[in-house]
Amino acid sequence: MTDRQIFLDTETTGLYPDSGDRLVEFAGLEMSNRQLTGNSLHLYVHPERDMPEEAARVHGLTIAVLEEKNAPPFAEVGREIADFLRGAELIIHNAKFDVGFLNMEFTRMGLPTIEELGCTVTDTLAMARDMFPGQKASLDALCNRFSVDRSKRVLHGALIDCELLGEVYLAMTRQQFDLMGGAEEEVEKTGKPAAVAETKRSAHLKVIKADAEESAAHEAYLDALGDDCVWRKEEAEA
Repeated sequence: MTDRQIFLDTETTGLYPDSGDRLVEFAGLEMSNRQLTGNSLHLYVHPERDMPEEAARVHGLTIAVLEEKNAPPFAEVGREIADFLRGAELIIHNAKFDVGFLNMEFTRMGLPTIEELGCTVTDTLAMARDMFPGQKASLDALCNRFSVDRSKRVLHGALIDCELLGEVYLAMTRQQFDLMGGAEEEVEKTGKPAAVAETKRSAHLKVIKADAEESAAHEAYLDALGDDCVWRKEEAEA
């Protein structure tokens, strides 16, 4: 399995790639070992058709705006996008939509589809519905749930949505997130850590030690926190 992951989002002229709608913006942010690598691709694309008013109200991209940005047609940037995505795990919110548009655009050019590029796809919408059944699973709702600041998201935009998705995905996949949150709630209620407040319950907990890969991911996360890492300070004082 590849350790190269890409947070991906697109904006389009509408909802239906098989009925004449086209892609107008692409963004991808690369991550490896739960750290953004700095490698990214962000492109505006001229759809070579009109822009419906309802679509422009969502993302703010009119044909005039795209022409001001000298946005090229997809035929001029499709290969660059395909090369950027090749072999990566794509992390997308509502993946069916974005993959459908990319595959349509690639097929128009005679380029390989997402599947043929050797990509795997992780849909955070499906993840959220599994984690929080019956609750809202939009990107905005998940930002609220995980306290991700979305104040800069005035309009939908592929790049800002990728950045927000990255933060949400890391929160969703941080294995100790719920356990730590539960412990904090226990402290507020009893004034004691959960382990002290209910020793009988803790006696029945099954302890599963981290494997080598999980330990390495944990150390990499602590490294990213730098000198302010409380965990490392406590270890040094122990």
